[in-house]
Amino acid sequence: MGVGFIWALILGTGIIFLPESPRHDWNHGRTERAQTTMAKFYGLPNEHPMIMEECAEIEKVRAETHDHDHPWYEAVTGPRMFYRVALAMTLQMLQQLTGANYFFYYGTTIFQGVGIDNSYVTAMILGGVNVGATFFGVYMARHFRRRESLWIAALWQCMCFLVFASVGQFQFKNAPEGSATAKTSGTVMIVFACLFIVGFATTWGPLVWACIGEMFPYRYRAVDMAFATSANWFWNFMLAFFTPFITGDIQYAYGYVFAGCNLAAFVVVYFFLIESSGKTLEEVDQMYLLHVPPRHSAKFEFDESTRDIYTDNMQLRNRGRRTVKVDEANREGVLQKEGTLQGDDTKV
Repeated sequence: MGVGFIWALILGTGIIFLPESPRHDWNHGRTERAQTTMAKFYGLPNEHPMIMEECAEIEKVRAETHDHDHPWYEAVTGPRMFYRVALAMTLQMLQQLTGANYFFYYGTTIFQGVGIDNSYVTAMILGGVNVGATFFGVYMARHFRRRESLWIAALWQCMCFLVFASVGQFQFKNAPEGSATAKTSGTVMIVFACLFIVGFATTWGPLVWACIGEMFPYRYRAVDMAFATSANWFWNFMLAFFTPFITGDIQYAYGYVFAGCNLAAFVVVYFFLIESSGKTLEEVDQMYLLHVPPRHSAKFEFDESTRDIYTDNMQLRNRGRRTVKVDEANREGVLQKEGTLQGDDTKV
């Protein structure tokens, strides 16, 4: 157990050199440092048009939210916020229910039945695959779309668990210990467990956090991220607590439960999650407000009439159980401070 302090010290030392988020620096008057951090992240010069455009958007949001105090519950009752909070909590729940921690927490017990008695060997197999695949996950986060990566991986993980559970339940469980059937089926189970971890470490492990970090407007992000993270830890506890009892009753058929959860994850991502890769936080917020269909969100393009619609430039007030814009009129469309935006298809 004492060896665990080494990794904590490495993490703590690394955090000392971790720069603040650009928005935090900008909002506290350290604009040059914020601009430099963004430039390093994108691998571009400080004066690159993309950096300058994002700086302008951050300043615009800062100016519009600086003098407004917003109660915490607006993070749920604000424009399309309940939809986003529910979606973020569902994604975090499904990240746990994909079944990754089933292998990480109970891999030693599972693979003892497969014939690997040394727990260190089990940890090296699972940990090595997980760490190695995570490097590719970083690449995917920068070069592939979030939605496609997640829903394709959900189907992949579903397939892996179907094979793992079927082989374990119908071949390995009843095979004599040490027999050829036990060794062959055990090997198949290990291979598909590792294939599952490859899919998880490159997609559902890192990308869910990226998606929910890009889902919320600046004024509500801290509260909404707290809601989403609480769902992650709640289901983490539930999985860790109930797994020994469930596997004691249904053994490897437990894998079918995770296969079903991965199929549910595909449905949630494919039909409800808006693509956020390559877009600013304000643009993602605008797409949720404009009810852009998630399946077409990757190709959605803004025009001049929709460019300035986002939550952080709205003044809101409570109306019963709802939070509405201060200057909301009794008509269809979105009413901004500078005037009226025509059109029934942009209602928020």
